[in-house]
Amino acid sequence: MMNFHVMTLFPDMVRNTLSESITGRAIEKQLIGLNLINIRDFAQNKTRHVDDYIYGGGSGMLMQVEPVFLSFISLLNQIYSDRESLPTSKEEVTEAVIPEVKERRKGIRVLYMSPKGRTFDQEYAAELSKEENVVFLCGHYEGIDERALSLIEPEEVSLGDFVLTGGEIASIAMIDAVSRLVPGVLGNEMSYVDESFSGGLLEYPQYTRPAEYLGLKVPDILLSGDHAKVEKWRRAESEAVTVERRPDLAEKAGLTKD
Repeated sequence: MMNFHVMTLFPDMVRNTLSESITGRAIEKQLIGLNLINIRDFAQNKTRHVDDYIYGGGSGMLMQVEPVFLSFISLLNQIYSDRESLPTSKEEVTEAVIPEVKERRKGIRVLYMSPKGRTFDQEYAAELSKEENVVFLCGHYEGIDERALSLIEPEEVSLGDFVLTGGEIASIAMIDAVSRLVPGVLGNEMSYVDESFSGGLLEYPQYTRPAEYLGLKVPDILLSGDHAKVEKWRRAESEAVTVERRPDLAEKAGLTKD
């Protein structure tokens, strides 16, 4: 089973969204696992705050290193339950624990939702779908203290050139995309093969009943029953829409307007 672990300040936001539709059914069937770690549970103060002002000045607040790092150690203990548990209390965690944390971290993929990271795409989703454990570290406010990132060493990954309030929405989108590629999650195992980006091109137009609506007709070739001609039409339409709407993808595929 593939396991997604989300380190977040808003676990209900992630849980409530992913418990619906395809991902929800996949979780129920234990095709994928969803483990939520509330970073606030590791706050070392009475008010359970996990953020503070930024050194050197600047607007906004920054998530503190300690609760993020302690929550990550706790997560490692869950993943490596067959090994001796690492300390997770403020009093017990010292520099001596760092080498073991980094050693255990090597066995899992850890992603930090960041606009500075590699752009997430279908190829990246396919890559992650082969992993057993994928961790999503969700920042909030102005992000996370750089020392937490140096201790955890995550891959930075972005949904695109825009800024979100926190990493939760990005992690939800990525988990959804990756889950679709896990065997058994989709009812039809071939469903994802014909989707946009799966072959480097955008998907062709699709139609269902009725065959005509308000004078708009389904292309005759799709009603012909000639599967070879249908596949050829679909390929041509896929190439055409890619050239028109995503010339960057068309160039990678070696397509031109001609």
